[in-house]
Amino acid sequence: QVQLVESGGGLVQAGGSLRLSCAASGRTSVMGWFRQAPGKEREFVAHIARSGSTYYTDSVKGRFTISRDNAKNTVYLQMNSLKPEDTAVYYCAVKRDYYSDWDTAYWGQGTQVTVSS
Repeated sequence: QVQLVESGGGLVQAGGSLRLSCAASGRTSVMGWFRQAPGKEREFVAHIARSGSTYYTDSVKGRFTISRDNAKNTVYLQMNSLKPEDTAVYYCAVKRDYYSDWDTAYWGQGTQVTVSS
């Protein structure tokens, strides 16, 4: 069982930046960020493998950067040029192994990000 602790959410004006962190209790494979806005389904934001390879959803490309520190079992999400539509609860997730689905991943408790216009 891997436990995840997220931090770094908050309130920011449009155009501003926030950095989210997620620390895992053990060694991790693929780590990712998801978000859920009010009244909407949870959606994928980005993921990063242990190798450092990354993948982003189109709406955040060029604005968000995912990174990780394998020695600390921690993943980060640097969010720049934030927009009101980025407002959501952001969740950290860790796959059980490289080939497993996100449906069976370990999940954090979520951190609120609110972007004011």
